[in-house]
Amino acid sequence: MRNLLCKQLDIQYPIIQGGMGNISPVSLCIAVSQAGGLGQIGVGTSSLEVVEDKLSKVKEAVSERPFGVNIPISVHPDVSGVIELVKQYNAPVVSLSAGNPKPWIPSLKEQGVKVLVVVSTVSQARKAAQAGADIIVAEGFEAAGKNSPKELTTMTLIPQVVSAVEVPVIAAGGIGDGKGLLAALSLGASGVQLGTRLVATQEAQVHQAYQQAMVKANDEDTLVLGRSYGFVTRVLNVPYTSALYQQERTGLSKEEWLEYLNEDRHHRGAILGHLDQGHVNAGQIVGEIHDVPTVAELFERMMREAKQQHHQLHAFLNKEEE
Repeated sequence: MRNLLCKQLDIQYPIIQGGMGNISPVSLCIAVSQAGGLGQIGVGTSSLEVVEDKLSKVKEAVSERPFGVNIPISVHPDVSGVIELVKQYNAPVVSLSAGNPKPWIPSLKEQGVKVLVVVSTVSQARKAAQAGADIIVAEGFEAAGKNSPKELTTMTLIPQVVSAVEVPVIAAGGIGDGKGLLAALSLGASGVQLGTRLVATQEAQVHQAYQQAMVKANDEDTLVLGRSYGFVTRVLNVPYTSALYQQERTGLSKEEWLEYLNEDRHHRGAILGHLDQGHVNAGQIVGEIHDVPTVAELFERMMREAKQQHHQLHAFLNKEEE
């Protein structure tokens, strides 16, 4: 039996891919959708030509399977242009993040697009639901990359958002296995969004050095950069980010910091594998990553783990007192 999220998005598993910005490859979006989840094209700061190329390739590859487009509102220079491409290619789902979604929701819904809105507080969730969001993605600051300066955790955020809105809620931040999926469902979420865990899959097309650094990482191997500038950013602790962390503490201007953490630096780290020249993102779930499977293998494992854990909990909770 499919839950409400799966019915609304027409997916097999209640799992969606995070946006991932400029390093989001077509291959990963396709793999996630073909494996039964919702793959997404991350727009990031990409040109309209690049976005259209990705849309065209995904549309052709996934056939009738659904997919989404993540638009970071305050990041991309031409949101209107991206939305026109979404309409042109009949993308069935759009997720809006990093900005006010209200001006963009009506035209998308008029087109029949399912609109997801990424939030980090209960207040944001209420406003997004009132603006017409079909689904709320509530993200705790365990997540990789840009996070809210409020720094609410997934464990505390999800049940509060679920209580505050009438639409389905997707849990994001710190989730990467079947136990995390079950925990999110237990908190009232209808599904989960994966980012870090999907970077460590065979279809992600990031550099092997990045993936191997994730596999070797433990629970203490992420850093939060940018607090002093109001840009909370969770990254993997590699030579470049470690040095930047120290520089931030000794004094960098906001402009210098933004230059050190721009998309060129991200590309150098994530795609070229130069971990001493660029940053790579990772959420706190990175300590639970020990391999680089295919997306299909990961999803099958997660569902199996969730069912096994549910069975154990069911037996425990229903055990008669001796």
